[in-house]
Amino acid sequence: MARLESKIHEVIVTSLSNNGEAHSAPMGVSEVNAHIIIQPFKPSSTYENLKRHRQCVINYTDDVRVFAGALTGHRDWPVLPCNSIDGYYLESALSHTELYLEQFEDNNPRSRFEGKVLSEHTHAPFRGFNRAQSAVIDAAVLVSRLHMLPHEKIQQEIAYLSIAIEKTAGERELEAWGWLMDKIDQAGIILNND
Repeated sequence: MARLESKIHEVIVTSLSNNGEAHSAPMGVSEVNAHIIIQPFKPSSTYENLKRHRQCVINYTDDVRVFAGALTGHRDWPVLPCNSIDGYYLESALSHTELYLEQFEDNNPRSRFEGKVLSEHTHAPFRGFNRAQSAVIDAAVLVSRLHMLPHEKIQQEIAYLSIAIEKTAGERELEAWGWLMDKIDQAGIILNND
């Protein structure tokens, strides 16, 4: 039996809210047999939007502030109208994919949407993440799970990730990192800042 290959990509999913506004959220999505699999947690705005609208955009961006901002209340990013669907993509996207969600499984705690690619668009080349950008994305994943992980795990991971921030962060990465550290502080988790 052939094994299905599934790779998880850290992206920004932009869905359309009930009032027609763009809602962008960081998410790990999988690609299986030329379909995109999106599994938002329930309850969430992304889950509600996808269940109702069945269209969305996968944004590929190297501006890690978008990842951190979605988790820390900084969500006002410029968007542009899509070509193939009723929706929006991030102006900062290096590329984006417009999807129609063909299948839906309402599982707990995560639902499963399977999307067919309607169009793909490249706006600028992706030159790769530096270590600080990767550290911000990893820290954003930790922040999204503050309620699920032991404080010690978060402290250890942040201590390691902060090395990359100190060595390779630019202004955007420092701003995003600061937002995430404030969120961790608000959760009552004490970090060792030697």
